[in-house]
Amino acid sequence: MSSNNIPRRIIIGDVHGHFDGLMSLLEAIAPGSEDKVYFLGDLIDRGPKSSKVVEFVKQSGYQCLLGNHEQMLLDVLVDGQSHGPALHSWLYSGGQNTVNSYGDRGIPQEHLDWIASLPVYLDLEDIWLVHAGINPRLPLEVQTADQFCWIRDEFHSLSQPYFPDKLIITGHTITFTLPGVMPGKLAQGRGWLDIDTGAYHPKSGWLTGLDITNRLVYQVNVLRKKSRQMPLAKAISRVEPSQIIPRRPMLRS
Repeated sequence: MSSNNIPRRIIIGDVHGHFDGLMSLLEAIAPGSEDKVYFLGDLIDRGPKSSKVVEFVKQSGYQCLLGNHEQMLLDVLVDGQSHGPALHSWLYSGGQNTVNSYGDRGIPQEHLDWIASLPVYLDLEDIWLVHAGINPRLPLEVQTADQFCWIRDEFHSLSQPYFPDKLIITGHTITFTLPGVMPGKLAQGRGWLDIDTGAYHPKSGWLTGLDITNRLVYQVNVLRKKSRQMPLAKAISRVEPSQIIPRRPMLRS
């Protein structure tokens, strides 16, 4: 609960299997029973404890979005069968660590069912949560999980906000891969804010939680066992649309 007794809205960036870091982050944030906590997806892959992250978020009752790494897992199991190309892509993208975290028992069906039930976005009136972004050229109602979970440059190069009255908050693209953004910094463009600071990446290690109510940023470095807190304004680097250099569309990583 914030100091003025208004319930907080707390948004957590891509955890990628770093359960211990997530526990440290939540300890620092200390969400109360009235606070709302939202995860932007990519709970799994790359880090060592994906199974524990999924179980914790599932049991916590916190809301969570579908990320591209959860989507890759679901693609592997189309119609209950393991599909070769999708399996190879997922394992190559960190899925092997998820498999290892579940051990011999494999991924339980209840976890798969929960992941399959995750929404692709959440509209909270003044803020709009999505894993990757929105295709600025398409109406919202025709967009699919491919756009919401995978898009990058088309979204980041928005010259005008997609919504006139909502801030879009995303994960997916590690902020330091955007021009002029240092590791650990959040990235802000025209109508969007990216809080994936690359917890799994050796160049960063920072896992971010954003208290949007009080405009505070909490961070834990899962590699260096550090933590910090700062005002949102101090944590942001601004990205101009003209700075975005197009990569391959829908780059999957």
